[in-house]
Amino acid sequence: MRWSPDHYLKYADHRLRPALDLLARIPLDQAEQVVDLGCGPGNMVEALLEAFPTAKLTGIDNSEEMLARAREVFANQATWQHADVNSWTPKTSPDLIFSNAALQWLGDHASLFPRLFGFVPSGGVLAVQMPNQFAQPSHVLMREVARDGPWAEVLKPLLRPAPVANPEDYYGWLKPQAKSIDVWQTEYTHDLKGDDPVLDWISSTALNPLLGALLGDQREDFQSAVAQKLRSAYPKQADGTTLFAFKRLFVVAVKA
Repeated sequence: MRWSPDHYLKYADHRLRPALDLLARIPLDQAEQVVDLGCGPGNMVEALLEAFPTAKLTGIDNSEEMLARAREVFANQATWQHADVNSWTPKTSPDLIFSNAALQWLGDHASLFPRLFGFVPSGGVLAVQMPNQFAQPSHVLMREVARDGPWAEVLKPLLRPAPVANPEDYYGWLKPQAKSIDVWQTEYTHDLKGDDPVLDWISSTALNPLLGALLGDQREDFQSAVAQKLRSAYPKQADGTTLFAFKRLFVVAVKA
């Protein structure tokens, strides 16, 4: 699966807002070792270093395309490492593991979250934000179209169960190691411009694996079918703006 930094960053301001909201709730005055887990194109580097100016920052991602952009733009501001989060182990214990819009791509959160939390020392923090759109129209309609059409045989095996659990699950998984846990959800209303902006948004994220599995006319037909459904679910306002409601789950856990 290939990722496009340019496409992802098209909505950079909207995507950055929840990451900054997460950062604002981290109860650390200083940190020497900070890991940006699933760092993407590095768009949180400057904010993390502003919050923790003495920190050694390491960005981890499994996309070479995203890391190439991060190295190009922020070469000297962090160490960039290609790794699979499922098997990643830090060489030294980070004071903060920060993960914005990444861990929803991984399964078995009941094991993953305690394992990641185990890497931080006493007083350290695991801070995570994940999109929680599985039951929202954008993602429900995407799956409906994937299951219905000449592409169904190819796409149905790629459809995943809900990747994000309930807030109380994360509390329960992390509590045995935690001094404190802050879990909350926020629904953002993004004002998007242009034609089919919701399709454009999800094409660089949730829809990307499905589009990548199709070729030629079939890919275009599938994309058009999804677009038609999304136009009905997210109609333009009188001024041409499309309002896109987007739910996100946040977890900030401090190690005991």
